[in-house]
Amino acid sequence: MSDPIVIERLIAAPPSVVYSYLTNSEKWARWQGVDAVVRPVGGGELTIVMPNGTSARGEFVELEPDRRVVFTWGWVDHPEIPPGSTTVEIELVGAEGGTRLRLTHHGLPPDEVPIHTAGWEHYTSRLGDVAEGRDPGPDKSAS
Repeated sequence: MSDPIVIERLIAAPPSVVYSYLTNSEKWARWQGVDAVVRPVGGGELTIVMPNGTSARGEFVELEPDRRVVFTWGWVDHPEIPPGSTTVEIELVGAEGGTRLRLTHHGLPPDEVPIHTAGWEHYTSRLGDVAEGRDPGPDKSAS
C-alpha cells in the first residue's frame, strides 16, 4: 500500500455546518455524486452513486460531532479497491475564518493514488462551496 493521501482546505463556515454535509444523505449528494445513502452511526452505511453510475460503498467507523468523521471506502465492482477496503478520516478544526478540513485516505494501492488525490481535491472544493452557501452545480466528475 502507498502513503496516505492528505488534503487540507480552509472552508469559510463553522465546523458544525461542514459536519452536517458529512452526516446527511441529501447534503452529501449536493457535493459528491448524484445520490447518497448516509447513516451516520458506527457501522452505518455510506453509499455514494457517482455521475457515471459507479458506486462507492463503506461504513462509518467513528463520528465525533463537529470534529471528526471516519469511514471505510471502496468501489462496487472494483477488483483493487472493493467496498470497505480503505479508510478515510476527515478532521474538522475551528480556525479563524471557518474550518480547517484535513482529509486523510489510507490503504490505496499506489496506482490508485493519483486519481483519488484528484478526486478528493475536486470533492473537498465542492464541499467548501456548499458549506459556504454556494451552488457547485451538478456533479459531472467521471470518477
